[in-house]
Amino acid sequence: MSGLRPTPDRVRETLFNWLGQDLSGRCCLDLFAGSGALGFEAASRGASEVVMVENNRAAFRALQENCRKLACSNIMLRCEDGLGFARRQESGRYDVIFLDPPFQSGYLPKVLPLLADRLAEDGLVYAETGEAFEPDAVWEVVKRARAGKVYFQLLQKVQDL
Repeated sequence: MSGLRPTPDRVRETLFNWLGQDLSGRCCLDLFAGSGALGFEAASRGASEVVMVENNRAAFRALQENCRKLACSNIMLRCEDGLGFARRQESGRYDVIFLDPPFQSGYLPKVLPLLADRLAEDGLVYAETGEAFEPDAVWEVVKRARAGKVYFQLLQKVQDL
């Protein structure tokens, strides 16, 4: 699992302060789950469902083991590529989508346009990158910050489009 880069604790704390401490009833998608830090945190804060998508087999096995140990009934795991998952038209909308793709992958500008229709009304997308990122006009930045080499922001679909 040498490619994993978990979201730093300080960044995760800020994110969940932004989202609110209680995610009861919310449906979340952790699209590039990696270690699962964001998805497990959402589940622990009462999310009704958390879908974690991870294609690295070793990381996926670790997610399975952690779900088993924690007896997480509100987490669904998918072993597949996050971009491929986002491209498929599946039913369901998410209140919060976590996007923390590998920094050098170039996935963020490819996957973000695919998520506009997967987001519930008033839903939010969390995006974490290794360099400053400006979303296109479909998105407005609700909040943004930087911690060391990590840039992160909370995005919402522009309602007027």
